[in-house]
Amino acid sequence: MNIHDPRVAENLSGLSAILAKIDDAELIESFLQCLLTPAETADIAARWALVKALKEKKTQREIAQDLGLSLCKITRGSRELKKPNSAFQRVLDMAMAET
Repeated sequence: MNIHDPRVAENLSGLSAILAKIDDAELIESFLQCLLTPAETADIAARWALVKALKEKKTQREIAQDLGLSLCKITRGSRELKKPNSAFQRVLDMAMAET
């Protein structure tokens, strides 16, 4: 499937709906580890760490050095956080409220 295939949106929507119904973090983590390759899992974990580091006001260069991410990925994450009604920001706020 390529990114322009309408099934991408359809399946992402379906997956999101299922995950939203699961109230078991361990099950979701196990499911993601089954669904994703180890490299994909590491990439998603790094992107989540990136968002948290940006929220902590770390510099892009600090984040790049710490997480081994390109400045391009970090800039993209920063832009996403700054968007009005950012999904990144909303989910991050939810995560921070739980800690």
